[in-house]
Amino acid sequence: MSRTSYPDTNAFMAELKAKNPSEPEFHQAVHEVVMSLDHFLNENPKYRYAGILERIVEPERMIIFRVPWINDKGEMRVNRGFRIEMNSAIGPYKGGLRFHPTVNLGILKFLAFEQVFKNSLTTLPMGGGKGGSDFDPKGKSDNEVMRFCQSYMTELYRHIGPNTDIPAGDIGVGGREIGYLYGQYKRIANEFTGVLTGKGLIYGGSLIRPEATGYGNVYFAQEMLKTKGESFKGKTVLVSGSGNVAQYTVEKVIELGGKVVTLSDSSGYIYDQEGIDAEKLKYVMYLKNTKRGRIKEYADKYGIKYVENERPWLEKGDIALPSATQNEINEIEAITLVSNGCICVSEGANMPSTHEAVQIFLDKAILFGPGKAANAGGVAVSGLEMTQNSMRLSWTRQEVDNRLQNIMKSIHETCTKYGKKESGFVNYVDGANIGGFVKVADAMLAQGAV
Repeated sequence: MSRTSYPDTNAFMAELKAKNPSEPEFHQAVHEVVMSLDHFLNENPKYRYAGILERIVEPERMIIFRVPWINDKGEMRVNRGFRIEMNSAIGPYKGGLRFHPTVNLGILKFLAFEQVFKNSLTTLPMGGGKGGSDFDPKGKSDNEVMRFCQSYMTELYRHIGPNTDIPAGDIGVGGREIGYLYGQYKRIANEFTGVLTGKGLIYGGSLIRPEATGYGNVYFAQEMLKTKGESFKGKTVLVSGSGNVAQYTVEKVIELGGKVVTLSDSSGYIYDQEGIDAEKLKYVMYLKNTKRGRIKEYADKYGIKYVENERPWLEKGDIALPSATQNEINEIEAITLVSNGCICVSEGANMPSTHEAVQIFLDKAILFGPGKAANAGGVAVSGLEMTQNSMRLSWTRQEVDNRLQNIMKSIHETCTKYGKKESGFVNYVDGANIGGFVKVADAMLAQGAV
């Protein structure tokens, strides 16, 4: 596409899809952004003339590589590794690594594209990237995971660095995996630097980093609720997932006086009418982080409802916090949530609502926090970990938490600035997309045709 060749969103999307076939998640993410930007770009033609939109959807670099490793039976296995370095206009590439069988180029491009806007919104100097592998750590021994991580990093290390690209964790990449990856990087590069975030506290990690995405989403939802004179106190909350993000979402909701009644995994969901209290949450953390079991075991232990192969969005709740994976709320589930009295949906995962679901939330004018704004707390504290590593110091838990709360408030203010309509309704989707775009686009303009 030339600098002025796209007359409308449809033409732009048609060419993007032709150029990037069989990547529906990437198409979905880009379409959401260009829909928000269409009117803004018409009012600010300098961005169209400079071809910012065409450039921002094209990764600066895509790295794909083979990852051979040996399982405990001595058998050779081969997976595919990726790193998408999407945009470095405002800082080094920053974004997680995902280990999951569903990982492919299109999913990682969607995640990297979202990361560009998310990182911009945090106000921290971080570009956007994403990576991972189709390796499945589920069911693997610690030694198998270690051997895979070492093989993965043996190739990845040459493409990353504390001033170039700083990966973190994501689905399937927790503290164990980050430790193995960091150990291999340190061995090969012969340096102790902040090249990964999400590290253990004893070797350069930051307090609040494990909690950050879940806490941050709750803080963002809290800011949205305040605009309606509401809070979490006394509210029934639906949460999906049962991993790191979901666990700390539940912890913070409990602290703020809400009652969480659902959690889920890929097999189904539990519904605990009495609410998941602090003691039950400890069991969830043991079940998922140590035992690595299924959420059904929670239902068996406490004698509560379990629904197999379904998601929790058909249950009744005041607030929904999707914290599992992309496209986990569809149009029917969105209609059901609104019909059941849900007043707020805030995305703890990346793009967990389909395009049709998002339209339902916006049409019904409920509070809807898109992932690129609402779940930016994780990467925000990753940025704070980078700062601490560079300064060779550690901040207290309270210092990091205060900074996280201030960042989430700042993101909310940016979304309100760019998303508030004449009617007074705040379209947080438009606000996040435009607010995240402007900073990156202006940096790209300043740096010329790069």
